[in-house]
Amino acid sequence: MFAELAKIKDESSLKESKLEVETNDSSLDLGEEMEGSLTVDVYKTENEIVVQSTVAGVGPDDLEVNITNESVTIHGKREKMEKIEDKDYFYQECFWGKFSRSIILPEEVDPEKSTAVLKNGILIIRMPKLNRQKAKKINVKLA
Repeated sequence: MFAELAKIKDESSLKESKLEVETNDSSLDLGEEMEGSLTVDVYKTENEIVVQSTVAGVGPDDLEVNITNESVTIHGKREKMEKIEDKDYFYQECFWGKFSRSIILPEEVDPEKSTAVLKNGILIIRMPKLNRQKAKKINVKLA
């Protein structure tokens, strides 16, 4: 019996299999280009929240930064300089194509006074903190 199972296993490993995915979700398009995610550092200073991300090979025109009081979203695209056939690669670890990252901020910021600069392949986003008081104590006066 074990010899028969081993024979079946050996025969099945020689056959090429194709994975088929069935879904009822019409919004899922498996042929669509995958989107990568950015790695980020997020830290605070006395007056700002700062986001840094390595975006080597991406120019300012290929980046979009959207900031609200509570979040920042970075979209971009890194394109290859030349077309290289998959069969010619020894290693292929770099990400090419569209990428994005959304970050919920730990404190409210002022989007209007925020800045984004690209320096030596590092995107630096500086967002001034909003100094809103959560609650204000008031005295009750006699009328």
